[in-house]
Amino acid sequence: MRRRMLSVVVPLVAPLPLALTAGCANFTGLHDDGRARNVKAPHALWADRSPSPRVREADPGDQRAVPGVARVPSGDMKDTDPAAVVRADHVADGGRPPAANAVRSPAYHDLTDDGRPDLISAVDLDGRTSELRVYSVRNAVVTRVLALRAVLAGVELAAGHLSVREPTKDPRYVSVTDYVWDGSRMGLWDLTLDDYRTPQNPSPTSSTPPPSPGDRL
Repeated sequence: MRRRMLSVVVPLVAPLPLALTAGCANFTGLHDDGRARNVKAPHALWADRSPSPRVREADPGDQRAVPGVARVPSGDMKDTDPAAVVRADHVADGGRPPAANAVRSPAYHDLTDDGRPDLISAVDLDGRTSELRVYSVRNAVVTRVLALRAVLAGVELAAGHLSVREPTKDPRYVSVTDYVWDGSRMGLWDLTLDDYRTPQNPSPTSSTPPPSPGDRL
């Protein structure tokens, strides 16, 4: 009986030195890829340069009363002439009144959380760039509460947010900027990437994950 046990144990023990000298590949499937690359911290270019702080006039949420527009005691933007509001606001900025065919149809939605609809307007400046503005009645005065220039791949309303979709360098994706009323002003809430959508394909599915921020530069 003891001889049978030895005859079994010896073959199991004998190959061990060979296995050890051969590495772990036969047991775990691991293999040697060679020397690992050195990992270095990112090297910043032009680290001594930085942009100037954004001026107040460049703040999209900067509020400004629209001159030349009648007071609105009801507090409802639907009681105003949207075309007149848009014309007056653009003229007050030192520009010309936009052409009628450049002004998109007005949209109304309560973005300022006061229970009354606000006016959402877009003026196409050329074949690519548009001016998006939101107007609300504050103390009976028509007031611009948001103004931004963007390439509008889409504008959406969801859960009190105004989502502005803009193209990226990768045609599969758009950048989405969410603006929301914080109780006193419209402010930037979130920046994300999303799949590019068209009216014919409003909810595409993509198996490719969005690129990392470094891939979008």
